[in-house]
Amino acid sequence: MKQSLLKNKERNKSRLKNGEYLKKQTNFLSERSRFAYAPLHEYDALARSIEKKGKKVIWLNRGDLAIYFKTPKYFIDAYVKSLKSGKTFYAQPTGINELREAISNRYKRLYGVRFGPEKAIVTQGVSEALNFMNAAMINYGDAALMFKPYYSSYMPFLRFYGGTVYVHDYDESRNWDLDRDKIESMFRKNRGMARKVKYMLITNPNNPTGSVLDRKTLEDVVEFAKDHGIFLISDEIYDEIVYNGAKFTSIAQLAKGIPHMILNGASKVFDAPGIRIGYMVLPEEDKLSNELRKKFTDFCDMRLSANTPAQYAFADAINNRKAHEKALRKMVASIENRVHFATKLLNENEYVHAIEPRGAFYIFPKIDIKQLNLRSSGAFVEKLLKEKGVYLTSGKGFGSEGHARLVSAATKEILADAINKINEFCKAHAR
Repeated sequence: MKQSLLKNKERNKSRLKNGEYLKKQTNFLSERSRFAYAPLHEYDALARSIEKKGKKVIWLNRGDLAIYFKTPKYFIDAYVKSLKSGKTFYAQPTGINELREAISNRYKRLYGVRFGPEKAIVTQGVSEALNFMNAAMINYGDAALMFKPYYSSYMPFLRFYGGTVYVHDYDESRNWDLDRDKIESMFRKNRGMARKVKYMLITNPNNPTGSVLDRKTLEDVVEFAKDHGIFLISDEIYDEIVYNGAKFTSIAQLAKGIPHMILNGASKVFDAPGIRIGYMVLPEEDKLSNELRKKFTDFCDMRLSANTPAQYAFADAINNRKAHEKALRKMVASIENRVHFATKLLNENEYVHAIEPRGAFYIFPKIDIKQLNLRSSGAFVEKLLKEKGVYLTSGKGFGSEGHARLVSAATKEILADAINKINEFCKAHAR
């Protein structure tokens, strides 16, 4: 027996040495791994290759606020404080108590919504929350109901776990609004939809359009979820970045007694994307919400801890209302000014039409692809990058072919340079 085991060991060594074993692994990568992609970075390699040749690239593809607005000093000071005080250990897997209490107090203060700190679960950015929720809810063949254009990471996470999607359009002709009657009609035409849909996901304020849904529309969304027994998820990462007369309403204000979840974090409103702290709030006590919280806790246990010093810093930032509100007012005023400037400049181009946003910091113009003699919005983005060094994101990744997303948080000088180059590009390619 011992001699036989030694022979097998030597045989395996030989196989690995000769590469025979690995050559036989024709399906080495998992089937689900093919769904791991990020539309925001589709042309990153091309952009870097252009820069290596000594040419300038204007990167307007990724919503990284900290590039254009330095993370506020009060947040940096809180981070340094947490590091110096030795907050570098593994934290409680679901998040430190201080941060969960701060999140609870924030929703009470801003939206009059009351829930205990145990209802909040801290994640490594909203991206991890998207991973958690699909891992917990989606089996092969299950579905989600989304509205396009949607944030580009929603679809990859859903498909990674074998999910499919039913998509309904935001109405571009009505400033990207939703129509409940049309959603109901879609449900009636697809009888199997109600059995398959596990959750409905909205983004408000919206990325990539910058639209802000009004209270009446959100009430319709909540009633629809209630009537059809669908778990409701609202990504509210831009909740305090609203302007142009918009007023934000949290789903948590309207969905009391209905199973729902809020996604949020430090990346946008607190201008700290790189610290990678997000959170999920499940305020209700129904059976489904309780089961999800328990499963999310299991996932948190598996990954040990989110960034510990960042959690303490974020808790301090939320509680430092005076400093936060001062920094936020200045940032939102600048964003509004830049968005207005960029939208007006884009609309001077006869091949581009942009609806002025009321929240977040993106513009999502419709491109006259046909008149520009291009096959797709991806071709538009790729050629624009190659010829003019302006890097946008194709609308395809957001579910809306024929559009492109522009990050309008950049300075007016950068935006003017980029949009002038877009206009030159369109004139050169127009039929």
